[in-house]
Amino acid sequence: MPWVVSPFPTPAIELVCFFSRLNASRYFKNIFAKKLMATPLPLVKFICFIITILCICFCKSKPGDKKQERSMATELAIIGSLLRNIAFAESMAKTLDSSYYAGVGEPVPEFLTLEDDTATIFQSPRNEKIATNLAGFYALECGVDFLSTKSNSTPVEWLEKISGGTADTNAILLLNRLANATWKASQPFRDLKRINRPIFTVASSLSMDEVGKDYFQVRHAAKKLLSSMKDSSNKSASEQRSIIRRLIQDTAYAVEMASFLYTSYDSSYQQSGELFITTADNSLSISKKRKDIKIATSIAGFYALECGLNYLMTTKKELPSTILRSLLNDSMSTDDKMIFARFANATWKTGQPFRDLKRITRATFTPFFFLNKADIEKDMVQIRAAAARLLQYL
Repeated sequence: MPWVVSPFPTPAIELVCFFSRLNASRYFKNIFAKKLMATPLPLVKFICFIITILCICFCKSKPGDKKQERSMATELAIIGSLLRNIAFAESMAKTLDSSYYAGVGEPVPEFLTLEDDTATIFQSPRNEKIATNLAGFYALECGVDFLSTKSNSTPVEWLEKISGGTADTNAILLLNRLANATWKASQPFRDLKRINRPIFTVASSLSMDEVGKDYFQVRHAAKKLLSSMKDSSNKSASEQRSIIRRLIQDTAYAVEMASFLYTSYDSSYQQSGELFITTADNSLSISKKRKDIKIATSIAGFYALECGLNYLMTTKKELPSTILRSLLNDSMSTDDKMIFARFANATWKTGQPFRDLKRITRATFTPFFFLNKADIEKDMVQIRAAAARLLQYL
């Protein structure tokens, strides 16, 4: 085929100029123009056709799309800023504490007293280590309960998918958001100042490395739980959930799971080689401000709302404010409401072993499947209160 100078220099150069408006490099523009001008005629036509199609499909954005993108970025930036604001955390915790008492029809007590500012609570380092390393397990448990219920399958089937790396992308997204929610719920129990860090942000803004760390915990929790249920694969979904209920209420199993997740993470990321529980962990104590523990306990519903909101925002391509309004004006579907309820159950569970490991033995510490409507509504009261407060800022 003879090499000729293209008789279509104008469209070719216009396409190059189009790329320049997309911030293409000067080097790319010059090379692209020279190559195109010295290309066989049929190939030039083909290249122009392909570039035109690409421009139409990917580069012609509607004004409404750009406005949506700007609004999305603005709202996420506001939410991220509020997440890291300790004063906001205190005020949100107060709002949720008040909504809880109002929801159960009891007088609303003063949230923080003068004594709370100076009072100290002493806790065991052992207890905190166990609680810290259980967050991924509770994310898994709540996620598997939802996925198996929605797909009319068994928990073991989903544990096999997650541990085997065959879970679909939407399931992984849900599990990652739950993991972020339970991780967030654990941070103020360790130290309220930990929410000040840049990493304490909306889940959709996290780096792939950080998201990978979350899913690492979830997947390894799945491997451990699956090994604990190896003789249950032929049982019904209800029977399997009953086994999971027994396991999550077992303090010895909680220690076993926490140790497994700590060791797995340490060997893959930190490589410190330190023992999970040391002699000092059993004998020493950590002092905590009673005020901070009250805030950590009451703010769990906000982290559930924020991460559930981020999940729905990502899957539905809707603004956070739009989703919040649909929740508050009761136009949201029951299925989406229950997603928030499950996130609330996950963050609530995360906080219980921080307060006292024995709290996980209570009857209400159970898979969501077994909760009654009254217990679910208690969580939804918290979600709606957090939503109304957050919407004021968006």
